[in-house]
Amino acid sequence: MNRRDFLQWTGLGAGAFLFPNNTVFGRSVAPEALLEPGVDVAVKKRLADAALNAAKAKGASYTDVRIGRYLRQFVVTREDKVQNIVNTESYGVGVRVIVDGCWGFASVVDAKSEAQTAKAAEEAVAIAKANARLMKQPVQLAPQKGFGEVSWKAPIKKNAFEVPIKEKVDLLLSVNDAAMKNGANYVNSVLFMVNEQKYFASTDGSYIDQDVHRIWPTFTVTAIDPKSGKFETRGELSAPMGMGYDYLQVNPNDKITGITTRYNKGYDMLEDVTAAARQAKEKLTAKSVEAGKYDLILDPSHLWLTIHESVGHPLELDRVLGYEANFAGTSFATLDKWKSKNFNYGSKEVNLFADKTQEGSLGAVGWDDEGVKTKQWDLVKDGTLVNYQAIRDQAHIIGENESQGCCYADSWGSVQFQRMANVSLAPGKTPLSVENMIKDVKKGIYIIGDGSFSIDQQRYNFQFGGQLFYEIKDGKIAGMLKDVAYQSNTQEFWNSCVQICDEKDYRLGGSFFDGKGQPMQVSAVSHGSSTTRFNGVNVINTARKI
Repeated sequence: MNRRDFLQWTGLGAGAFLFPNNTVFGRSVAPEALLEPGVDVAVKKRLADAALNAAKAKGASYTDVRIGRYLRQFVVTREDKVQNIVNTESYGVGVRVIVDGCWGFASVVDAKSEAQTAKAAEEAVAIAKANARLMKQPVQLAPQKGFGEVSWKAPIKKNAFEVPIKEKVDLLLSVNDAAMKNGANYVNSVLFMVNEQKYFASTDGSYIDQDVHRIWPTFTVTAIDPKSGKFETRGELSAPMGMGYDYLQVNPNDKITGITTRYNKGYDMLEDVTAAARQAKEKLTAKSVEAGKYDLILDPSHLWLTIHESVGHPLELDRVLGYEANFAGTSFATLDKWKSKNFNYGSKEVNLFADKTQEGSLGAVGWDDEGVKTKQWDLVKDGTLVNYQAIRDQAHIIGENESQGCCYADSWGSVQFQRMANVSLAPGKTPLSVENMIKDVKKGIYIIGDGSFSIDQQRYNFQFGGQLFYEIKDGKIAGMLKDVAYQSNTQEFWNSCVQICDEKDYRLGGSFFDGKGQPMQVSAVSHGSSTTRFNGVNVINTARKI
């Protein structure tokens, strides 16, 4: 891999994207193998029961079993070439137990026999007993009823794995060709597709079969000024989604017109890359921003990342408690602030909620990875901090009687733990379009697309860039800017929120590979919002002075 390809891969997610070694794991398979049915549900139940019974016989007071088949296909292109096509399958069983008040976990790859799953359960019990010698406080699990035999399937219209490889390659190469014809000097494009087939069983009496699909079409175009050698880029403005290949088959009625065409229910990759090539060239001659205070109009394609970093992560209860500090630390939003019942997280306009049920979102499932029915709940209500994100062994800490259903593991071989739910900003209740929002701005910047960012170890002080920046003067777009980033802290920023467009403008953004934990796991999570106005935010010029 050369330097340019390395930069392309590591920059795909504007900071939230991580491409760890364990993402493309399992064995390489033919594309056709991705459509094979896998282990029958009746067989999964027998394998799970063998583990449940073995753990109970060895003294476990609680056991859950996850049988997972994880399928991935990545198609990678550059200009007129296919760089890589990856097809992988990983299958195995993970068993988690509580013995003597302590957790234990073991897993087995390619488990096909009841003897294998029973052995994994016995190993998990042995590990729990060893761990219990060092235990300071026993695990307290929130009560959870059993659901019996139930299932959930992502409401996709077209399985991405059923689409021939050639059709996907042709799409990406046509995307690259469109970019080059419209002024790009370089272009990379990728299709990421994932199918998680997950079966969960527990001593609570649940047997849950789920079929989860996700897709992410992405690209980066680069335009170079031949005289100066300087370059500008623009990436896709799509969101990764919990959808099938139907995401790429767009209904024109789903368009939202404006400076950049946007979509609520689908994505026109060709239209976006054509605009991206032209906008990357335009950025070469754009005016460099003057540092100062501006009113910011933030598009959902940008704001999702600010929500992710300044709300989603700091309101994960394990970070709040100091149990988790990997990837930018713990959290400023400590329990004393929540207990006060009046901690001001943002202005009265700000209502932030967690939701594991939103159709089409990356985090949507019927039940989480410890058998809890998913739901929606408030995190910040009318600007006040009201809750966190918690799982079964954390719920008692914040006085909850049940888990909020946000437990996840990225593999059958990984221990499930608290992960971010879809965290979103509620749209405004008063009808308001982007155009009318801009009309009231005297000195501002309209920001579209995510970019680089930095945030401190308490998720408080931060800096965010973007992809496209437009100067607003006296209520009108005055032209393109570049070298823009804004600085603030979480409270100051969310308290500067004064207007939010209505639900017609509401769209999802998100991270396909969000990292957390040590050893690291990745999850996929969406963040929704409508275009939002923040007043008096400090903007800096990021141009390197030589």
